[in-house]
Order: sequence, then structure tokens, then C-alpha cells
Amino acid sequence: MLAPRTWAASASVVLLAGCGLVDSGDADDGGAPIVVGTTSAPSTLDPAASWDGSWELFRNVYQTLVAFPSGAAQPEPDAATCEFEDNANRVYHCRLREDMRFSDGHPLDAAAVKHSIDRIRAIGVKGGPSGLLGSLDRVETEGRRDVTFHLNKPDATFPFILSTPAMSIVDPREYPAKALRTDGEVTGSGPYALKAYTENQKAELVENTHYKGFADRKNDAVTIRYFATSAQMVAALKDQRIDATFRGLAAEDVVDLQGKSDKEGLQLVEGAGTEISYLVFNPEDPWAGKRAVRRAVAQIVDRGAIAHQVYKDTVEPLYSMVPRGLAGHTTDFFDDFGDPDPAKAAEILGKAHVTTPVPLTLWYTTDRYGSATAPEFRELKRQLEASKLFEVRLRSRPWKTYEQGYRKGEYPVFGRGWFPDFPDADNFIAPFVGEENAVSTPYVSPEITDELLPQARRERDRSAVVRQFERAQQIMADDSRLLPLWQGKQYIAASDEISGGERALDPSTIMMMWELHRKTSW
Repeated sequence: MLAPRTWAASASVVLLAGCGLVDSGDADDGGAPIVVGTTSAPSTLDPAASWDGSWELFRNVYQTLVAFPSGAAQPEPDAATCEFEDNANRVYHCRLREDMRFSDGHPLDAAAVKHSIDRIRAIGVKGGPSGLLGSLDRVETEGRRDVTFHLNKPDATFPFILSTPAMSIVDPREYPAKALRTDGEVTGSGPYALKAYTENQKAELVENTHYKGFADRKNDAVTIRYFATSAQMVAALKDQRIDATFRGLAAEDVVDLQGKSDKEGLQLVEGAGTEISYLVFNPEDPWAGKRAVRRAVAQIVDRGAIAHQVYKDTVEPLYSMVPRGLAGHTTDFFDDFGDPDPAKAAEILGKAHVTTPVPLTLWYTTDRYGSATAPEFRELKRQLEASKLFEVRLRSRPWKTYEQGYRKGEYPVFGRGWFPDFPDADNFIAPFVGEENAVSTPYVSPEITDELLPQARRERDRSAVVRQFERAQQIMADDSRLLPLWQGKQYIAASDEISGGERALDPSTIMMMWELHRKTSW
């Protein structure tokens, strides 16, 4: 277990009395689909292109070799049973369940698994999931059911990587080996089949009758509705147009639900979360590329004010890239900079002979991380300009064009959020360092990439690698190339007729729709 507390469902606390999202017994025998709302719409339907919120859908319509059932601390069998065959953590073998099939009835065999993993690297989408496979040398198959992954270096996190929806198994007949699928269809082997999909509007999921895996469906069908704002989503919940919400609840809506939900036939559950928000500084920018400028920003930013004033305490200040709850978490940014102090920031800039006020342009996306993003960046601008050391310009774009912009290196400073691929400190450090990384902004740190991460990946006991992660975070705080801002909490709001929500979140805070169902009786 990586964290000192249990993940997901067991960390949930029912805030409001009444029905709660507590399982009341067996599921009903079908009926109308469960309708779930979210503000996080997929950017793609092809796993080879996605390293983002598209995983919400993927977890339910695709399948991975191993996965995290509700409450699991480590990856467990899903499509296959897997284990390392050597003590060096370099040979990982999986044996598929018997007679596996895709939702269209086509066989799912070892060749399909190899095809699915190989195409991720062959296509190599910039900023896509190929970055997760840096330790993979080759994939070999034997017969119809056996797959062996040969790694180019020890990597005890490889089972965690295989558990991510990016490693979803796809049908070779439908997904080209060297190109993305573009017909807007999905052929997976998950608990559900995708019946219909309308971009940015809805996804209709129905039972996949060919499914074999750990999921025990509590419903026959789920419709996911995509909303532009939290306000629209909550209005739909109150009007009974949807049954539950997840991902994207704005702070003001959470606060409102905390005070009123039991009176409106609704329920709210709060759980520990590992979502983080952070700033990225472009090393090619003439101002953001200066270490003194970055450290001065770090010295000024008041995370507590952002958490309290903007997010109404629905998030917590974060002082390292590794969030609380994971082995290896530190508070290096607080240890190094202490409380916000413009005088100390001025001293940092003065010693580096940086002329003030420093011009900075901060970019954020308008439709990815919730309606509080714009107020958050206005607060950052206010804090920096109040110091008299910075002149700040704010710019924004919708996610699709915003993502294209930062991948091209267009932004001096930009905001990002991170939902973990898997619950390990490695996943809050490794994706952000190296020439190619998840934010498409090179961060060269040989000590982290060539020494600390390789050392940590040799050890299967993840609690034994705290020293390496603590050192990595010291380096990152000193560089201040990435500036952590806050750590989120998880909230699910739902009709009081819905059960199973407390079991519906996996360790990466992805909703497992199959756990939701309507209550049978009281």
C-alpha cells in the first residue's frame, strides 16, 4: 500500500445524513439508465492518443490487463493474471482469461494485446501515453493467451502503468497499427459497449454481453452527460435530468450542496483526492526561463488564499508535486519559501539583477478544470501585481486549442491539472521531467531521470523508496520549474435514489459506472 490511508471509497465521508451513497442491498433488475453528469468531456476516443480526462469513459468501455477494483491497494487481475517472472523487475508475464472477446464478438487474444501496446509507441502522439512506456523494450506472445513484457530497465511500477486506461486493449481489426481510429466508434472489452456518442454532449453505454473481468455491473446501462459548467450540471441534477455528478463541481456548488442537499432529495459525499493543480514555466521564455523569476513567483503566491477565497476550502494548499496521502510527500515549497513575502521575492530578483516589474503572461483553459479556474488566475494576478514586482497579463483558450498551444511551446506560464495515472509518487514526478513529458515543456534533470527514478523503480515495496522521492522534490522546488498550487478533494453529488457512489471511484479518481444503481427498498 502506497498511502497511509485507504483509497477511494474507504476514504469517503458522508457529509450529509439521510440516504447517503451507501449500498442498500442488491441492485435492481434494470430499468432506466443511470445518468451521470461531468464537466470533463473526452478529447479522443482512441486510447493511443489520450493522457487526460478521456480515461473517465475509457475505464468503462475498454479493459486493461490489470486494474484497481474498488478499495484495492495494488493492481489486480482484470483481463489477465500477471506477475514479474524475475527478481530484477524486468520480465512481466500475463495470461489472459479464457475465451476473451471484444464487444463486437471478435476474439481478444495475446496478439490483440501486443497490437494495442505496440501501436501506442508506433503512433507516438506528442504528449500522449507513449511517455508511460519508457521502460518497455518489447512485447512477446506465446499462443493465444500468454503475453510477456520485456523491460529495458527495472521498473516495479510497470503493473501500475498497465492498469491505466491508456493501456486499454483494442481490436486490431478496428484500430490501425500506425494511425489513430477516426470513425468515432469504440470497440473494447470493458463492462459496457458504447452505443452512441455525441461529442461534448453525451455517451450512451449499454451492457457488454461478452465482458469477462472483475467488474460486477449493478446496472444495465449508463448515460454520461457532458456539461460546460458546474452550474448547468447541478441544475440538471436538481431538475432530475441526471442522477449523479462527478468531476467538475465548482466550489460554490459544493458549499451550496453541503447546506441544502438533504432538503432537496440529494446527497453529497466527500473523499480524499489526489488531483493537483500547478503552474508550468516555459524555459524558452526570456522571463519565465529565469530561475530567479520563478522562485520570486513561488515566494509570493499565497496558496491558502486561493484555497479559501476562490475554492471555499474545497481544496487544500499543496507544497510539493506529490500530494498528501502518498508515500514520499513533502512540503519543500513551504520549507524553502515559508509564508508569502514580497520583500524576500524582491531580494531574490535583486540578487539576480532582474529588472522589475517583470512582465509575465499567464495562460489558463476556460473549460477543463472547472469554473473556478478563471477566478483562481485573477487571484494569482492580484497577488503578483500587489507585490509591485510583476506586471501580469491573463490569457485563456478552450481546452482543445489551449492544449495545442502549450504543446507548441507558445505560453510563458500556464496552468495545468493532474489526475494521477496510478497511486504512486513516481506518477507525480516522472511524467513532468525529461526532454519529452506530459506538459510538452522539456525539463532536463539528470539526477532525477538517471539516478533517483531508476533507483526507485527497482523496488517493489514502494514504501522503501521514500528517500528517492523526497530528494526529487527537493530538486524540483529548487528549480521551481513547476509550481504546485493545490490538492483537490473528491465530491459526488447524487439523487438520494442512487446507491454505490462510495465504491465508484478508483485510486486514480476515475468513476467506475458499474457500481451505481437505484435503490430497491428501505
